[in-house]
Amino acid sequence: MQDLEQIKKDLVTASHIVHEQGLVGAFGHVSARIPNTETFLFPPRMSPALVRLDNLLVLDVEGHKLSGEGNPNTEFWIHARIYKARPDVQSVCHVHSPNCVAISSIGETVRPLHASGAILKDGVPVFEPITLIRSRELGDAVAETLGNRGAMLLRGHGANVADRDVRRACVTALWMEEAADYQLRALSAGKPRYFTVQELEHMYSQVSQEGVVNRAWEYFSSRV
Repeated sequence: MQDLEQIKKDLVTASHIVHEQGLVGAFGHVSARIPNTETFLFPPRMSPALVRLDNLLVLDVEGHKLSGEGNPNTEFWIHARIYKARPDVQSVCHVHSPNCVAISSIGETVRPLHASGAILKDGVPVFEPITLIRSRELGDAVAETLGNRGAMLLRGHGANVADRDVRRACVTALWMEEAADYQLRALSAGKPRYFTVQELEHMYSQVSQEGVVNRAWEYFSSRV
């Protein structure tokens, strides 16, 4: 089990990474479950660029703030209800990735056609309602759309990634935006050759390895 202080540090770093990489601006958020609980670390109502160790809040899956100064970002229900529905999830990234938003607006979802995109082999469902997720009911609907997958789009809004630790969730969010970028380029040039089920399984076994994810984290974290 990961040390709580390291989880906090990774959460701050991931918040800064998604900002530096253009997945968020003033809005968006990264969270982390406090291990073996129904509580999670969450930033106050500010840009991910401004998140620090000393301003993290603690919330529970029912939407209550348990500690920390200030108010949480208003879409905390995304995180709370995914954690409630998915005990296996240890971190959630909610980002406003430009290419993911564009893909969702043309009736598509992210479909892998490059190596790192195979991390999305289980598919990327789309939450269709155009709304901010500011209620328990909408949070539950988002969690239902995600199901047992690791990533989803919110049409015209952004993307959610849920994974077993902060580093992996952050890297997957970055790779999903990269996959959406390549997909849009391929669509503009002709007919994309998306990976087959067999190709996805083959590439997933390689790009999902801990060493590969850690190498990506090492690079992205060096830039913040």
